[in-house]
Amino acid sequence: MSYAAFKMVHEPTGVENCASGYITHSFSDTPAPPALSSEDMEGEWFTKKNKELLAPIPNLVITKANVLEVYIVRVHEDNKRPALDATAPKRGSTMAGLCGAWFELACHYRLHENVESMAILSPGHDGGRRKRDAIILSFRDAKISVLEFDDSIHGLRTSSLHYFEGPDWQHLKRGREKFARGPLVQSDPLGRCSGVLIYDSQMIILKAAQAGYGLVGDDEASGSGGTVSVHIESSYIVNVHDLDMKHVKDFTFIHGYIEPVMVILHEREPTWAGRLAWKHHTCTISALSISMTLKQHPLIWSAPKLPHDAYKLLAVPFPIGGVLVICANSLHYHSQSVSCALALNDFAMTTEGSSEMPRSNIDVELDSAHATWISSDVALFSTKTGNLLLLSLVYDGRTVQRLELSKSKASSLASCISTVGDAFFFLGSRLGDSLLVQFSCGLASSSSISRSVKDEAGEVEAETPAAKRLRRASSDISQDVVSGEELSLYNSTPNNSDSSQQKAFSFAVRDSLVNVGPLKDFTSGLRSNADLNATGVAKQSNYELVGCSGHGKNGSLCVLQQSIRPEQITEVELAGCKGIWTVYHKGSRSHASESAKLVPDEDEYHAYLIISLQSRTMVLETADTLGEVTESVDYFVDGCTISAGNLFGRRRVVQVYARGVRILDGGYMTQELCIEVPNADASSGSDNAVVSTVSIVDPYVLLKMTDGSIQLIVGDPATCTVAINSATISPSFADPIAACSLYHDKGPDPWLRKTSTDAWLSTGAADDLEVTDGSPQDQGDIYCVICRESGRLDLFEVPSFRCVFSIDKFTSGKNILVDTYLPDLPSDAQRTVKEETSEGDKQESGQNMKVIEIAMQKWSGQYGRPFLFGILSDGTILCYHAYFYEGQDNMVKMEGGSMVENAVNSISTSRLRNLRFTRVFLDSLTREEAEAGASGQRIVNFSNIGGYQGAFLAGTRPAWLMVCRERLRLHPQLCDGPIVAFTPLHNINCNHGFIYYTAQGFLKICQLPSLNYDNDWPVKKIPLRGTPHQITYFAEKNLYALIVSFPVSRPVSQVLPSLVDQDNNHLTEGDNIISEDAHKSYAVDEFEVRILEPAKSGSQWEARASVPLQTSENAISVRIVTLLNTSTKENETLLAIGTAYVQGEDVAARGRIILASIKQDSNNSDNWVNEVYSKELKGAISSLASLQGHLLIAAGSKIILHQWNGEELNGFAFYDAPHYVVSLNIVKKFILFGDIHKSIYFLNWKEEGAQLSLLAKDFGSLNCYATEFLIDGTTLSLVVSDDQKNIQIFYYAPKSMESWKGQKLLPRAEFHVGAHVSKFLRLQMLPTSLSDRTNRYALLCGTLDGSIGCVAPLDELTFRRLQTLQRKLVDVVPHVAGLNPRAFRRFRSNGNAHRPGPDNIVDCELLRYYEMLPLDDQLEIAHQIGTTRSQILINLNDLNVGTSFL
Repeated sequence: MSYAAFKMVHEPTGVENCASGYITHSFSDTPAPPALSSEDMEGEWFTKKNKELLAPIPNLVITKANVLEVYIVRVHEDNKRPALDATAPKRGSTMAGLCGAWFELACHYRLHENVESMAILSPGHDGGRRKRDAIILSFRDAKISVLEFDDSIHGLRTSSLHYFEGPDWQHLKRGREKFARGPLVQSDPLGRCSGVLIYDSQMIILKAAQAGYGLVGDDEASGSGGTVSVHIESSYIVNVHDLDMKHVKDFTFIHGYIEPVMVILHEREPTWAGRLAWKHHTCTISALSISMTLKQHPLIWSAPKLPHDAYKLLAVPFPIGGVLVICANSLHYHSQSVSCALALNDFAMTTEGSSEMPRSNIDVELDSAHATWISSDVALFSTKTGNLLLLSLVYDGRTVQRLELSKSKASSLASCISTVGDAFFFLGSRLGDSLLVQFSCGLASSSSISRSVKDEAGEVEAETPAAKRLRRASSDISQDVVSGEELSLYNSTPNNSDSSQQKAFSFAVRDSLVNVGPLKDFTSGLRSNADLNATGVAKQSNYELVGCSGHGKNGSLCVLQQSIRPEQITEVELAGCKGIWTVYHKGSRSHASESAKLVPDEDEYHAYLIISLQSRTMVLETADTLGEVTESVDYFVDGCTISAGNLFGRRRVVQVYARGVRILDGGYMTQELCIEVPNADASSGSDNAVVSTVSIVDPYVLLKMTDGSIQLIVGDPATCTVAINSATISPSFADPIAACSLYHDKGPDPWLRKTSTDAWLSTGAADDLEVTDGSPQDQGDIYCVICRESGRLDLFEVPSFRCVFSIDKFTSGKNILVDTYLPDLPSDAQRTVKEETSEGDKQESGQNMKVIEIAMQKWSGQYGRPFLFGILSDGTILCYHAYFYEGQDNMVKMEGGSMVENAVNSISTSRLRNLRFTRVFLDSLTREEAEAGASGQRIVNFSNIGGYQGAFLAGTRPAWLMVCRERLRLHPQLCDGPIVAFTPLHNINCNHGFIYYTAQGFLKICQLPSLNYDNDWPVKKIPLRGTPHQITYFAEKNLYALIVSFPVSRPVSQVLPSLVDQDNNHLTEGDNIISEDAHKSYAVDEFEVRILEPAKSGSQWEARASVPLQTSENAISVRIVTLLNTSTKENETLLAIGTAYVQGEDVAARGRIILASIKQDSNNSDNWVNEVYSKELKGAISSLASLQGHLLIAAGSKIILHQWNGEELNGFAFYDAPHYVVSLNIVKKFILFGDIHKSIYFLNWKEEGAQLSLLAKDFGSLNCYATEFLIDGTTLSLVVSDDQKNIQIFYYAPKSMESWKGQKLLPRAEFHVGAHVSKFLRLQMLPTSLSDRTNRYALLCGTLDGSIGCVAPLDELTFRRLQTLQRKLVDVVPHVAGLNPRAFRRFRSNGNAHRPGPDNIVDCELLRYYEMLPLDDQLEIAHQIGTTRSQILINLNDLNVGTSFL
């Protein structure tokens, strides 16, 4: 393997930065209330309290490594009205008028760099509330991007870039090359400026623009309602070193000053642990007044002699002002006039000559804590143990008198925290799931506080409860995402202050974002519903990824599945099935309709299953059992059924066949309609025209005939009859219809109606019409989407067939779709390509492209926006998401002036002029060419399968498209091969399940496995209540062995005696320490190895056994090894555990190797593990592996090969490693190991001389994280990851001159991943259309931020083609935040000497943008690099297919 591709198959999930701000809307934007009747307006719902609930909630902006996401927080008011959004998660009960809140994704980007820090620049309170906030992002080493939300593209755009790298800015580094952290960003609370600390010594001041300043006419207001975002006008540099501030730790802007005031926390002379007795108060805060006009920054006040462990500043909000200095053992408040402090534990030290610090009534350590303000005088802290603390500032006027700290709750281990509006805060976590928590504040007297603990058990919910146990209700959005302990909020300890009344807070978790990181280790194992007889691709989907995730109480096993394997209930062999449909039936009798009202629509059972075969139709009842009733019903059964569905509020069933339509009441036909083609011309052969495709939306049925004409059948709800509508579109022979579909814009306030130019006229009017019309319960508008063979797409109102929206060249796949009556977008939003592209390419792909299926659907209730899907003849699937954009009167700016504007306005007065569509990524969706004559519907919508909604995509490589938080999650289903037909099924035996028919001739009834599908891969988390470290899979018994540690509190008297030097038998410290502190406890980690059995269908994971370890013994490595017993000459499969005794730096390192057999004891069924051997060795046993029947052990700096004789291990070969072995990999007789500092070594095992010989090594210095072999046919490569987030590929070439006669491993490729790769897993690639080689393996890379990458080998021709394309895309694709993908993937050495290696890895993160380009751009780029579009797409598709491992 000389070439490879890197692909991110699972995005990062660990949240590193979070902030809230008004990004998609401004503070003055009040959300429109839901459609209300006059009684509601006069009722108590529209009270002052509920008006406050309608106040705009700011957006939440989060970053996960290189992923940037902006969320909208939606709330559900408890107003005794029906739920506004039936799909919204309901967590817990009502608090402060809200009974639910959830996240909705506004925009999502993968950046070409990891975000180091983030701040929100707000316009402040002085008249700038119509402005929106801006997002400031910083990247290593000194890059700053300012982003704003652009309504015209419904996404973020870059407003300014600030770059302080390269030769021109080299002097800013002051001679240094290594920096512990990247740039740090903070913003002024009034939005006047921002500060960015770069290179630990330079402060960049970003001055915000004043009113009237903007880019590209922004002063005219580019957004809806005239809103613009804050901009940066200029920047300049302040050298902090010149101000005598060394070692800057943190800085912030504080409130209450006319000019911006920056407070800097710095350390003049650093101290260290050995000097703390003499030098401990070394930190200082200095307040600088920032005059941006004069570029001066005088010192206005300072506070010296702060503790050495001060690390963070927190600005106190108005009206108190000042700053809070957070130290590990104390808290300090400082302002220009007053100061006060609070000691948190016994380690807090007072300065000489000062009075004793007040002591907190709780002992706590605040290192690694994160804080935010939940009111003007109460701060919420999240500690390193996951506890929430409340800090109250007791003040008089603006003078803070004292600080009071109290325990509150327990939650996730947070990595960041931010308040979102006045009622929510967000806990972002890298180690557990991130939580959206609602809080409510009230006053509680001392008597009510004592009652609150008693009320806790009964879940008493008053207006102002003192504390409330956080309860997680079941939600269809995230099942089993977070362990109960993460969400449980323990009893609150109220403030013991002297005041008779104090603030009391209650909390409720409303939503959570799943996190699978940090992935320390993972392995692949068999799924519980695996098919052991499967072969090929279906066999690969038998396996799942089981990873060690989280830390401490957030520790869990993450079960990840790349594809969906349904839980099968039953299957039937059936030949020649063309389509399947399930239909409902509500009886027409009055008592039946009354009882039906008691059952929600989504809980109503299906009545019939209709199966269309080659020449007949089968009908089955979907009662307790599927019984065939074909002969006893009036369905059309003598031929194929084209489609079936429900009309008239599920009171009737409509069945469409080739030449007619039947309306049935249950099994009885009430009407039959023959379809005749109007204006039939005998010479044209239209007599033979029959129904081709059907779209059913109550009360309409749209028929597309084989001659390209369409007919609309309209139902009358009053009589439950149908008739053909005369007002249809006349067929155009020049441009026939290629595909058509109906779209139901559901809800009392239809979404598309808002985008109409006369929306203010139609709002509310249609509701009254529909009630008198007798239309179905589901109010809303119905549209017809028609796509012609020329690529033109039109949206018509039904039944009038008046065109309200048109798109030219829909097949070209533009990024933004606008009405053709509107002007095109500016060049920066959508590139326009010259039409003079090469004619050969145009004929090859451009002209022959047509739409073969179109669909439009809206799912998520009140706030949902419609999705538009189009399947093209070459297999491309276009997906668009609608959005609302009201431009500057949307007038066409062209020559001709008002004449043109008036003409356009007269044409489009009632068009959906404010409707636009933005293209949506469909990652990992493989393409398939349309088969000639295939007319089956591929896109099948569903509203509730396993609690999820979305669409199923049938075909040769089927997939699920699930809508979660207004985001499409794509999950392939590969276990059954091609799927011909699909339909939902809900009955008593298959609750919210589905039926599908495979190309192999099997009809399968299934349910979705209980996983969380709101993730890149479906995931299930199994809580462990401890930290998982390493996992291995025992395939013979289908068991997992897992190393788990958990903290245990022990008295100091038990901890210190373990720190004994066993050779000298003396205590490391004197006995007086034990006598003084014997009453104190100390938390130590205890380790054990658990044997887990995976869940069988419908059950939970169970711990079968555990291997306890000795005191101070840590398990480091666990492996299932196969050893050759030299006595019996038989192979034995054993569990090998490598441990280390952690007893301090004064005790020589020792370890222990344990061998155990795993089998169920016949005498004791609970006993699964029997220890067969253990032995102590010098050095920690860090890695284990089996080598041709022998056990290879890395003990300390030695690698020793042992023989097993059934009773003991005997070492008979060894190799001396430089420092410490972090990983061992074996292929045949070759050994690869990584050293913690000295890179990788490649060894060979020679059985003849019983020796481990060095073949070659990397002579450079590299801090290894993980290693693995990469196999491509007969080529063996060596892969290593390091501490700078790089991966390198080496190869062994003894005949090359550069290898120093074979001593040196030669670099084959190097690549910056952007995440610490902690584990490589080698998996066999699947054969593709271009390569059927079976001995080809790719590597899955597990990382510490929750992402999963893939390194896959490529042949040279494919690599050269994709590398040339990659270089072209660097310039063609507009990159968010102005980042350069080539710079991102360059090897990072952090100042160490490094010789650049070959660039032999292509970046699929950049290549994925090729398919998102417009068709003309794709053709032009392919022509420029000397290939064809189809060839590029085949290569990208093969890479997707080959890496569909799990």
